[in-house]
Amino acid sequence: MHHRIPLPSTLGAPFTLREAQAAGLGRARADARDLHRPFRGVRSSEAPETFAAVVACGARRLKPRQRFVGVTAARLWGLPHPRRWKRGEPLEVVVPPDATPPRSRGIGGRRLREDRAATWRIGSLPVVDPIAAVLSCAADLDVAQAVILLDALFADADNYPGLRRGRPVASPHELGERVRQWGRFPGRMTILAALPRARVGVESPKETETRLLIVDAGLPEPVVQHEVREGRRLVARIDLAYPQWRIAIEYEGDGHRTDAAQWRRDIQRQRELEDRGWIVIRLTQLDLTGGSGAFLTRIRRAIAMRQA
Repeated sequence: MHHRIPLPSTLGAPFTLREAQAAGLGRARADARDLHRPFRGVRSSEAPETFAAVVACGARRLKPRQRFVGVTAARLWGLPHPRRWKRGEPLEVVVPPDATPPRSRGIGGRRLREDRAATWRIGSLPVVDPIAAVLSCAADLDVAQAVILLDALFADADNYPGLRRGRPVASPHELGERVRQWGRFPGRMTILAALPRARVGVESPKETETRLLIVDAGLPEPVVQHEVREGRRLVARIDLAYPQWRIAIEYEGDGHRTDAAQWRRDIQRQRELEDRGWIVIRLTQLDLTGGSGAFLTRIRRAIAMRQA
């Protein structure tokens, strides 16, 4: 029976051929069939099945002054890019203007002046700052998708789904200045169209989708994350609200249905708002897709009742 030579304990998973050679591993062992080859010159004992695993493998090929950018950077920051990750999506890497962009299976390169993006480390991964991540993938977005990304970029709450904690929080002014500094770039007009529609304080992509649906239907824009207080006590923080008419609009994700404690809190919260004269309109994903007409009609009726 043929036994594989054990991999040196000093080698990580994944590792490069150069690291394997330095650890005393022969090329024949590095090319054995029990090792996967996710990228040229990279080996892994396990096939990378997730985005994080693929990035970990691809990062082994990075050279000094190379950074993750574009959709790859947006995903690393946890920004809600509209395109779901699929295996085979190339990693996007940026290099300075005086360097040659990488071109190999699974990696796409481009050039960017180093002063256009700050370098951050997510673990050991070099990545451009969140604003640069959004601007460098703007060409793939429509205006509504860009608004969702900008709302996430400006989010200062740690409960925004998927956003990496400890990330630098941007402001609309900072984004505007960066767009000005970048000058012409693919997707610039999309970002400029999205910026006036973005809001600070949003706590989920669905909240943005709901707001845009309401406004695009010709209804007044609701207030984001409105707080209802009774003295110093916080009664509720409402996703979207018309405080002048005491109308609350709440998006209910699947977590509200499957988490028993959350479900009980939601009911208690709704009762407290209704006891204080609020109309509470709840919606789900179905309202954002096939049933938006009925949802918008409920809002119109509530406004008309309050104005009567």
